[in-house]
Amino acid sequence: MLDRLWFDAVVSPHRSLGPRAFTALMLAIALVSFASGVMFLMLGAWPVFGFFGLDVALIWFAFRANYRAARAFERIRLSDRDLTIERVDRKGIRRRYRFEPSWARIEIEVRDEDDNEIAIASHGRRFVFAACLSPAERLDLAAGLRTALAARRTNMTTAAP
Repeated sequence: MLDRLWFDAVVSPHRSLGPRAFTALMLAIALVSFASGVMFLMLGAWPVFGFFGLDVALIWFAFRANYRAARAFERIRLSDRDLTIERVDRKGIRRRYRFEPSWARIEIEVRDEDDNEIAIASHGRRFVFAACLSPAERLDLAAGLRTALAARRTNMTTAAP
């Protein structure tokens, strides 16, 4: 018997600045810093020139750390056999969480009108996931996963002998 896939989603942090835009931004910052540094150098305040270079380096390192953090993702899969969430952190370390789909339920905790949290609850455990999504995206993901769980349960009930 084949193990059907009912739901498969990859959740990752959004980064609005692509590699080309990052290069353009860093070039613009370096150019402005260099021009400003030369101006201070001509005025005799030569130590300021080095601080402008340090600013560019710190901005570059901050962006690199941000891009490294964007390597993290979660993969949510619902099959006939199980519901798994595979969480990969920014260093590439993988952790897999498994739930029995017949008992799993999706919980939505609304903190206020602009914030919520979604979790899978089963057998006394509660696992929060998709924290990197916006509140509206979390609600959409929860609705899709709930629909897939219901379809799987219905199908498994009707397919049972």
